[in-house]
Amino acid sequence: MKFNGTVDIAAPRDRVWAFVIDPNQVGSCGPGVESIEVVDETHFKARAKVGVGFITAKFNVDMEMAELTPPDAATIKAHGQAPGSAVDAVAQMHLSDTESGGTRMDWSADVNLSGTLASVGARLVEGTANKMIGQTFDCMKAKLEA
Repeated sequence: MKFNGTVDIAAPRDRVWAFVIDPNQVGSCGPGVESIEVVDETHFKARAKVGVGFITAKFNVDMEMAELTPPDAATIKAHGQAPGSAVDAVAQMHLSDTESGGTRMDWSADVNLSGTLASVGARLVEGTANKMIGQTFDCMKAKLEA
């Protein structure tokens, strides 16, 4: 599944950059995230509870900030496992200044879900993922624009 979009944030790019590369900050905005463990500067682990339709799974996710070009772009890779399901994802973002002094974030994600969660159907999974993405960006904007 592929997702992408653009989000305008009324905050300067250096502030947005600092937020998005801080696992604890971003993790606090992830729906269902129960814990974040920083392993080193570019690796961290997360535990998250995800529900799709009538199925709920607790994922253990290993994440890596694979490519960082401060304060312009980042690529994050993730591999997660839950009983009977797995997820692999690569997300990219590019930050640019807006005319009003804020930041535009162009982002994309390529997500591969397998196992029990994948079996509930692409429409349901995509709908849930889009809802979670929206909640994440709403939270980020609220914290950064405060």
